[in-house]
Amino acid sequence: MLGRGATQEQAIAELVALPEENAYRRQLLEILANWRINLEINQNVSDEDKELIMNLSPAYLQWREATLQEGMQAGLQTGLQTGRQEEQRLMVESMLTVRFGAVDEELSQIITPLMQLDAPERARLLLQLSRSELLARFREPSN
Repeated sequence: MLGRGATQEQAIAELVALPEENAYRRQLLEILANWRINLEINQNVSDEDKELIMNLSPAYLQWREATLQEGMQAGLQTGLQTGRQEEQRLMVESMLTVRFGAVDEELSQIITPLMQLDAPERARLLLQLSRSELLARFREPSN
């Protein structure tokens, strides 16, 4: 990597060609990407630095793509969790509405604790307990 010209190009090409599961690949790509970014930020870019930026570009692009993919994957996971929670909340609200006619302030306060239960237990309690029993079981104690 620290060589010049063709030697450096070959070293970067070999790094980029490593399998994605290689333990060092991700770390080295990140280091080279940061190196390239720092060179681009520099106000006084020499011809040698321009060549180095060009040589580092394939490593930078691979690092950037991998980072974007990880970000999208994390966002997707977060979105799925949020969607499931919202679905559970709507299910609990619907069951309370069917059982008791409406979800008032008191009932709305027990929705979150009900959502903490596994689905079969939650359904059993919503179907079997009366309004006062549900409120007594899940209402936060007064100070």
